[in-house]
Amino acid sequence: MKLVPVLTIAGSDSSGGAGIQADLKAFTVLGVYGMSVLTALTAQNTQAVYEVFPLAPSFVRAQLEAVFADIPPKAIKTGMLAEAGIIAEVARFLAREAPSTPYVCDPVMVATSGAPLLNPEAETALRHFCAEATIATPNLLEAALLAGEAVPTNETEFYHLGERLSRTYPKPYWLIKGGHATWEKSSLTNLLFKEGQLVQRVVQPRLSLARPPHGTGCTLASAIAARLAQGAQLVVAVEEALYFVHKALAETDPSLGKAALVLNPYAAYAPQPFTP
Repeated sequence: MKLVPVLTIAGSDSSGGAGIQADLKAFTVLGVYGMSVLTALTAQNTQAVYEVFPLAPSFVRAQLEAVFADIPPKAIKTGMLAEAGIIAEVARFLAREAPSTPYVCDPVMVATSGAPLLNPEAETALRHFCAEATIATPNLLEAALLAGEAVPTNETEFYHLGERLSRTYPKPYWLIKGGHATWEKSSLTNLLFKEGQLVQRVVQPRLSLARPPHGTGCTLASAIAARLAQGAQLVVAVEEALYFVHKALAETDPSLGKAALVLNPYAAYAPQPFTP
C-alpha cells in the first residue's frame, strides 16, 4: 500500500481531542501518512486550557526543514500557530519550499472552552497567512474576527460575511462553518465561497449532543488536506470531510472527559476483526 504523506503544523493537545493529536488520528483513519510540526505545547483537557507554551520560531523552522528534506508532503494543514513570529516563519518557509503544495488553513484563534489560543498581535499576520492558503476553514466566530465584523445573527448576515471575506481575500476558498449558528436549531449549514461567490452549500442534520464538541475544526481541516493529497477535487474533498466529521460527532463517547465531547474519527472506519 502506497501512503501519501500529509503534514500538520499545529499545537499539541495533551488530552488528545484536538491539535496535532486529532490531526494524526484523522490522517491515519483516512489512509494517509501523517507528519507533524509542533508550534506550541498546551496543558489542556476537555474542561480548559491551563497553559500554552509557544515554541521558538527557529525550532518550528528546524522541524519544517527536517520534514521537507526527507518526506515532502503532498498537502499541508495548519492549525494553532500561536504567535506572529511563528506565523511569519511558517509563511516564509511554505512560500519558498512548497509554493504549489495545497494547504488548508484552520485559523485557530479561540479554544472550545473560550480560552484564547492566538496572541492578539498575531491576528493581522494570520489574516495574511490565510489569504495565501488553498482553503481557509474558519467557524463563524473566527470568520467575524478575520473580517473585523460582528458575529452573524441570521442566515443573511452569515452569507454576507462569507461573501465579503472571500472578496477581500480572493485567492483561497473560504469554508465558513455554521456550527455556531444560533438561528439554526435542527440543521447545520456550511458555506463555501470563492472570490465573493457561493460555490457550495452543505446542509447537515444538527446532532443533539450531550455537550459541545472539541476538535471538530482540527479534524475537518485535516480530512480536507488528506483528501486533497489523495487527488480529490476541492469541492469533493470539502463535502467528504464534512461527512467524516459529522459521522465522528454522531459516534462520540460521552464517558471520555468531563466537559467538551471528543470526536470518534474511527466511526467512519470499520476494520475487519483481527484473527491470529
